[in-house]
Amino acid sequence: MLTDDCAGTTAARVCRACYEPGRGEGDDVHPAQDGRGGPGAVLLRVGSRARAAAATTATAPLRKLAGMSAASDAPTMESTVASVVVPRLRASLAAVPAYVAGRPAVAREGLEVYKVSSNENPYPPLPSVLAAITEAAATLNRYPDMAATAMVAAIAERFGVAPENIATATGSVRLLAQLVEITCEPGDEVVYAWRSFESYPIVTGVSGARSVRVPLTADARHDLPAMAAAVTDATRLVVLCSPNNPTGPALRAAELEEFLAAVPADVLVVLDEAYREFVTDPDTPDGVDVFRDHPNVVVLRTFSKAYGLAGLRVGCAVAHPEVAEALAKAATPFGVSGIAQAAVLASLEPAAEAELMERVAALVAERDRVVAALRAQGWPVPDAQGNFCWLPTGERTAALAAAFGAEGLVVRPFAGEGLRLTIAETAANDRLVGVAATLLDA
Repeated sequence: MLTDDCAGTTAARVCRACYEPGRGEGDDVHPAQDGRGGPGAVLLRVGSRARAAAATTATAPLRKLAGMSAASDAPTMESTVASVVVPRLRASLAAVPAYVAGRPAVAREGLEVYKVSSNENPYPPLPSVLAAITEAAATLNRYPDMAATAMVAAIAERFGVAPENIATATGSVRLLAQLVEITCEPGDEVVYAWRSFESYPIVTGVSGARSVRVPLTADARHDLPAMAAAVTDATRLVVLCSPNNPTGPALRAAELEEFLAAVPADVLVVLDEAYREFVTDPDTPDGVDVFRDHPNVVVLRTFSKAYGLAGLRVGCAVAHPEVAEALAKAATPFGVSGIAQAAVLASLEPAAEAELMERVAALVAERDRVVAALRAQGWPVPDAQGNFCWLPTGERTAALAAAFGAEGLVVRPFAGEGLRLTIAETAANDRLVGVAATLLDA
């Protein structure tokens, strides 16, 4: 577990999780997981017998592999540090942030706790979908159809395109990573708005490409003129998140067409529409319609949100054939499981999809109710077109997240910027509004 917090520093302290020298004085705990340090790793002072013994225990698996005994051959702290060889990892990974998932809700006696941190669909799977999953589970000993033939055909029919226009993977974020992989050499540029989906800098950095972040406007929208101006000869990919996660606004047709006219035709533009089914703004175009008119546009969709299949990880790209073919080359073989394929097929059955869209309509109604109530209290909530809303809380973010948590609401804080609140069960939404009313001027 070598990290940039412990690698390449003095031998005064040793991290028991990575067996490398650590830095920092006066603390015995490795820095918490923040994209660099390992969680809970213990730092040991050289020369302390008790702690050296603990290090001997910690390195037991390594000594066993080397044929050492635990007693007579146990290395000293200094020799352990000197003799353990760790893999040489890419130095550029030190700059790649770790993905921060929404915290789970932890049960508390006397208080029902709600997780409103991960933009999950609060409704359970449809009975017909569960039945399809159960049937598919009987063949878990077999690999799934690697081409996902039936599922791809159903998705293509749903969007009115050819199967050759569809690529699938384990979630739309995996497809985004593949898009970076097929377009960018090390040092090439990926342009995206910020704050936006936190996977963007991760998939960009892991590939060796360079992130170009363009700040949102004051009303939490993409600044498309500024994004167009940020495109250079080194730009290979532009990512547009509509609706924008975590702030909520969606792109509008006129501004999008103007932007696409300004971007060179050989730059791939990705419309990340993970929340498209929740959009009610009549000026927001359907990305699939935009794709039809622009050879350099790819649309990403997911079955995690509106379709409630987050635990099965299925996303799709609507792309022109040469791009879809390249995505297939970069795909993990057999990535989408047979169970997931069966669940998507069952969800796209007309009766099932109609019921799922009724659930979406109910969540949209709840979203609009919550946003109206928060605005009436005085919160400056931006336009909300997903299954979530955004509170721009700035430096109060951590304290307000803790205050919501104290009342049984696990929200998603973005340090120093704001809180994303998922629209969940009605009871959760009611409590959220009630708690928010007490925190505005707290």
